[in-house]
Amino acid sequence: MKKAFFGFFLVIFLFIPSSTTYAAESQIKVDGVAIASDVKPEIKNKRTMIPLRVISENLGARVEWSNSKVILTKSDMKVMLTLNSSTAEKNGKKMLLDVKPYMKNKRIFVPLRFIAETFGCNVNYSNFAVAVNTEPLFIDGVQVKALQHEYHMTLGGVVQQINGNAYNKTIYNIFVKNKGKKVEAPADYSWRGTSDTLGSYYKNAQYDFLDPKGNSLVRFDVYSLFRSFPSEPLTGYPEILIHDVSKDEWYLFSDTANRSIEELIYTAEKNGFMKVISNTVV
Repeated sequence: MKKAFFGFFLVIFLFIPSSTTYAAESQIKVDGVAIASDVKPEIKNKRTMIPLRVISENLGARVEWSNSKVILTKSDMKVMLTLNSSTAEKNGKKMLLDVKPYMKNKRIFVPLRFIAETFGCNVNYSNFAVAVNTEPLFIDGVQVKALQHEYHMTLGGVVQQINGNAYNKTIYNIFVKNKGKKVEAPADYSWRGTSDTLGSYYKNAQYDFLDPKGNSLVRFDVYSLFRSFPSEPLTGYPEILIHDVSKDEWYLFSDTANRSIEELIYTAEKNGFMKVISNTVV
């Protein structure tokens, strides 16, 4: 009787889909950071499916949505997926997917391994954890360990570091690709928010790309025009400048590029890639 009961129990146990348990407990880590999501990853046909926003944000890919098609772009890579279709396109080349992207609870689920490896990441599975390691940023052959971001307020300032490779690489590329015309250094520039000098600039933030020992490889300071004077005398003064401190060179910079960096900083913090080093704000 006991053997019969044990056999019956074993059959029931084996019949229960293991994917349900795995999906409920699986954890996604990108560069060692556990990614939070309001919708849990799922397992379909032994493939990890993850909400599109989660994977795109943390791999530094831009997303465009048109009808039932999803387009992800990063640098020279462009991937197009279609909901409920097993055919994808990678830089125009058609590829077959093991699992079709689908919509559930107003979230688009995409195959994690395909997306991650397409954008140059390594994917490793261990028990109920999935580790995604993104490509590090190298500057002049030296690997960037972290991006240190510093900003000041009226009283005090904040120094914080981003340790996600994708965020650091994307921000660095924004600086490099959006350098405008080279200009002369302003007559007056500092962290101060007040000045009596026409055409003075105040520093919004500084960005240090650090090597593994914590030394700065490259630093960019972002400055905004101080508008304590009437508009007419300020005509001709650029709104935003960047100072490439490593080369001591000044360039025009756009508000759009600056906002893109600020949005990435916010997203990195929201997703757990930010660590506060010091905070002296009163």
